[in-house]
Amino acid sequence: MRRADTQVERVAYPAGFGLLVLLLWEIAVWLFEISPALLPPPTAIGAAIMGSLPILWEDWVQTVVKGALNGLWMGSAAGIAVALVIDRYDFLKRGLLPVANFMAALPIVGLAPIMVMWFGFDWQSKAAVVAIMVFFPMLVNTLGGLASTDTMQRDLMRTYAAGHMATLVKLRIPAALPFVFNGLKISTTLALIGAIVAEYFGSPIRGMGFRITTEMGRLATDMVWAEITISALTGTALYGLVALIEKRVTFWHPSQRG
Repeated sequence: MRRADTQVERVAYPAGFGLLVLLLWEIAVWLFEISPALLPPPTAIGAAIMGSLPILWEDWVQTVVKGALNGLWMGSAAGIAVALVIDRYDFLKRGLLPVANFMAALPIVGLAPIMVMWFGFDWQSKAAVVAIMVFFPMLVNTLGGLASTDTMQRDLMRTYAAGHMATLVKLRIPAALPFVFNGLKISTTLALIGAIVAEYFGSPIRGMGFRITTEMGRLATDMVWAEITISALTGTALYGLVALIEKRVTFWHPSQRG
């Protein structure tokens, strides 16, 4: 019974606090007579969402489904694959990791225009930006997970005459899964941010980043906040989905107990 109560509390407290923030926001806008061009009230943002559902849906598909998710799976798969290769050959750690560090330090505002020039104005250039952004977190987290097994566990596998591949599949990859999921949770947020920001530097006449820049130029801040709200809800849902899958896959890990 106590477990059920705890689960209810985990939902109720954030939801209640969020409603309180929205209420205070609405009251503050009305009380201080803040211009809607500066800060629209939550009711105006909700009305903008309900009145622009077809546009918001088209923008969501362009940015999230085509740009962010495609870049997420490509960058994540590349990061995991490169980590497995680096882990096998020690000399690659000295050669490839500095290059990966360099890629992680690349500013998105400089990277996005180059990707637009290479891949065009459609979602492909945004997916390329996202893939580069998520590659490094996945690489580092996967490498950390593969190195998380202790000497006793590896020695035990050797006593069973297990080779590199058998040890990798039966010991090291399962041990790395919590680290991989941590990288995925980081990457889901980066993917959404990267796809939206990349659209500032060139996109078709749709997309969340495109809509934000366009509506901001018209001072239609209710629509800007509507896009921001959809983005925040999407990011939260993606993070929650990854966390749910992690809980199902790594149920044996101590972090998932209790």
